Amino acid sequence: MVERFQNFIDGKWVDAANGGIFDDINPANKTEVLGAFPRSDHRDVDRAVEAAKAHFPPWRQVPAPRRAEILFRAAEILLRRKEELAELMTREMGKVLKESRGEVQEAIDMMYFIAGEGRRLWGETTPSELPNKFAMTIRVPVGVVGMITPWNFPLAIPSWKLAPALVAGNTVVFKPAEDTPLMAVRLLEVLLEAGLPPGVVNLVHGHGEEAGAPLVRHPDVSLVSFTGSCEVGREVAIACAAEHKRFCLEMGGKNPILVMEDADLDLAVDGAIWGGFGTSGQRCTAASRLLVHKKVVKEFTDRFVTRAQALRLGDGRLPTTDVGPVVNEAQLKRVHNYTKVGLKEGAKLLCGGEISKEGDCRKGFFYAPTVFGDVVPKMRIAQEEIFGPTVTVLPVAGLDEAIEVANAVRYGLSSAIYTRDINKAFRAIEALGSGITYVNASTIGAEVHLPFGGTRQTGSGHREGGRQVLDVFTEWKTVYIDYSGKLQRAQIDMS
Repeated sequence: MVERFQNFIDGKWVDAANGGIFDDINPANKTEVLGAFPRSDHRDVDRAVEAAKAHFPPWRQVPAPRRAEILFRAAEILLRRKEELAELMTREMGKVLKESRGEVQEAIDMMYFIAGEGRRLWGETTPSELPNKFAMTIRVPVGVVGMITPWNFPLAIPSWKLAPALVAGNTVVFKPAEDTPLMAVRLLEVLLEAGLPPGVVNLVHGHGEEAGAPLVRHPDVSLVSFTGSCEVGREVAIACAAEHKRFCLEMGGKNPILVMEDADLDLAVDGAIWGGFGTSGQRCTAASRLLVHKKVVKEFTDRFVTRAQALRLGDGRLPTTDVGPVVNEAQLKRVHNYTKVGLKEGAKLLCGGEISKEGDCRKGFFYAPTVFGDVVPKMRIAQEEIFGPTVTVLPVAGLDEAIEVANAVRYGLSSAIYTRDINKAFRAIEALGSGITYVNASTIGAEVHLPFGGTRQTGSGHREGGRQVLDVFTEWKTVYIDYSGKLQRAQIDMS
């Protein structure tokens, strides 16, 4: 018997209005169904938004430190359930268990961190230009927030959005990815156990065009926070602009690692393996481009390919597994199509490039870790986000060319440089057009107390993580208090 799950609207678990369902599949074993979930449409979204709107006035009146205490308790619950949630995440999404544990920890860290902001939510005070007048700024919530999250980080990314939205006093309609709905249910259960009032967060399952699009377009949604592809993000931005509503977009990446001639090659190979094949390459921060100095490109590539060929595919719950499956059949086909594109463009396939059918891999959506050499910057495999275990190696003549090639894509999320030269490191920090730069570390490893986001088509210019995330989920209000007892006309009385 397959367990059947429901939406959570206005404090009640309810089926979709149309009665439709979809299955949640284990990508490592596509015969295992983790649950059946409601295939919601605009009617369910309307009900959820109506509930969030109704609960906004009382929720915003709860003092921020009290709202924060709920997040703190949620972090404590996540900590107790860490192993259980990590194992479930691996079954639902496919990443190896050690990565799932890390993701649960990231959600814990975010809850703790944002809970601390409940006793700050800082504004500013500043001198007025007139006597007997006080000037300050305060933060106020934006209202109903629509959240659309992806499948690759089904607990961490929702926590990056939910925690600051809630501590700021907003109410939420949460539409998780249809590939990972069960992790969303578990996160909501944790928040409810921690004391979140019913109706403050409303959970609506379903597909993007049927449930996500109505959420974006709904006139009572004040802010849309979206993480996903550039193509969908563009449609979100257009729809929000038409309604004059705020939006925060976190989208794609084509992230480079620069390996200079003086790099510690063992360290650089470690970083490239982790960046390229961690989460089967299904990260917006994945290191899919390796820009390697010509003096060391052969030695580096030989070492890198040897390591890539040794990676073991399998169910992420097994201790012998290095790389799990990609998330679904459509993603498997997408990755393989890019292998065909690379070969047609004239790149040299150094390893991988095939759907794995060995042993138990035939049960799931497994793709062999793939490396292309003889890649030039204009090739599609060096420009477009593949979102799978595919890495390209591009030789460069020096740092200037490496920076030029690194910046010659439409994305600008993460970047890294391996060098022992402090001058090269700082030149790269200044010149790489990305929101994040690592020195002698891979492109993966964001910490919750620092801002996360990118430039160009990676995002809309906002940042998640850090205190800066509060600028997404709050409005600034300027307050003037005149205690002079007379009319003061600002600049007019100063002229």
